[in-house]
Amino acid sequence: MTPPRHVIVCGAGVVGASIAYFLARRGIAVTVLERSGVACAASGKSGGFLALDWCDGSPLGPLARASFALHAELAKELGADYGYRRMDTFMLAARETGTVAGGHRVAAPRWLDGAGVVTAALGSTETTAQVTPARFTGALLDAARARGATLRIALVEDVARRDATASGVVTAEGETVQGDAVVLAMGPWTGRLAGRLRLPGIYGLKGYSVTLAAPDVPAHALFVDYRTADGRALEPEIFPRPEGEVYVCGMADPAPLPESPELVEVNDGSCAVLARAAGRVSTTLADARIVRRQACYRPVTDDGLPLIGRVPGLRGAYVATGHGPWGILNAPATGLAMAELVAEDAPSLVDLRAFDPARLRAAR
Repeated sequence: MTPPRHVIVCGAGVVGASIAYFLARRGIAVTVLERSGVACAASGKSGGFLALDWCDGSPLGPLARASFALHAELAKELGADYGYRRMDTFMLAARETGTVAGGHRVAAPRWLDGAGVVTAALGSTETTAQVTPARFTGALLDAARARGATLRIALVEDVARRDATASGVVTAEGETVQGDAVVLAMGPWTGRLAGRLRLPGIYGLKGYSVTLAAPDVPAHALFVDYRTADGRALEPEIFPRPEGEVYVCGMADPAPLPESPELVEVNDGSCAVLARAAGRVSTTLADARIVRRQACYRPVTDDGLPLIGRVPGLRGAYVATGHGPWGILNAPATGLAMAELVAEDAPSLVDLRAFDPARLRAAR
């Protein structure tokens, strides 16, 4: 197979940036098209938690293990500080009012001095880590651009075709951007093209987050079994970051996907619940100022597995989306495997057959 000379990557989130980087590293010309900005959606507003083995026993296991290793390599290769570090990870139980009976089940870090109870150690510095997602995405794209890739702001409306082969993309302005191959990596907004391309459904799952100003918090990721005063069961996740902030996420919302990332609405009440939950496990977090209130939509599919592979029935067209909560973790292996697929017609890093878009019924 002759590798394409010019690949168009649609989407400047973490998956698109990773694909662009690994294609550019092979010397292939890349144009990244993005409607809004780099890491403007979930790639800039998610937690950035990485786990070696949490996907074991599922089709995602080999992809996650390969990607966890690639994260460590990229932290050295990219030459940028984007908050990569190894972490210890704990499970806690906490209540909005009252305490949890029984006390700590395992040794608790000193900073966890609130009403929460540490119930288990979930990971160590050997198996869990983190990045700051927006900075990681930017570092990937910067490295791709240093190797000749270009970034353009444009809304992709369709894939241009010639004799059942992708020949580029058509933008909302009516321009056709020519390319030898097209990769769709627009997160949940990839679903806008599903009906035209025989792709299965791609949806957005909304969640909220807050970022707290809390310097000098240790590198401990927290997963919390939490009950609100009115009886709701929540599972907040808390990730201290090396730049002096603590990220807290959770609070799923069934709100439909808006037309663009700029139209995502933030519910202050949901963010306040998250901030209170963090304050229940640590007095440091209880006193912390809220720096940002955010919401984003993670891309999901009907069977919970990503779409990584060829677009059915259209040569030279590929898709990479639907990673759900594991987009930051699995972006590097997805990017490298997609670069291998596009350039060599077969990935060698991991077997992508479990993620073949043709496995699911096409959207109508």
